[in-house]
Amino acid sequence: MIKLPSVPMALKQLFKKPATNFFPAKNLPPSITGFLEAVTAGKASIHPPISTPEKYRGKIVYDRNTCIGCKMCIRVCPANAIEFIPETKRIRIWVTQCIFCSQCNDICPKDCLHMSPEFLLATEDRFAESQIVE
Repeated sequence: MIKLPSVPMALKQLFKKPATNFFPAKNLPPSITGFLEAVTAGKASIHPPISTPEKYRGKIVYDRNTCIGCKMCIRVCPANAIEFIPETKRIRIWVTQCIFCSQCNDICPKDCLHMSPEFLLATEDRFAESQIVE
């Protein structure tokens, strides 16, 4: 008889509560939302944010005026996150597909792609305007 150790574990996980919270603020636990309300009212303060490290690979910044439409970035993108728009001879970057490897930045002959320090990119809508760089 074949032993499948993962089957009982999978069945057990079906009936357990999730161990994590959902992302949007409306789903945060009351301890956090209460603290955020106190900050808004001025009764509490948040420590200043820590700056991102040098050469941090955050959301891609695209300078479309410098771009020559050579498609080198598309060729090296392992995640296929970059799309060419033939009408404008420019690119579109899908942030939700990007793996932030920075290969497109390294290969660009005109340096029109850069990694920004922006890292708070989570959203429920993968086609949101904040998730597309053009």
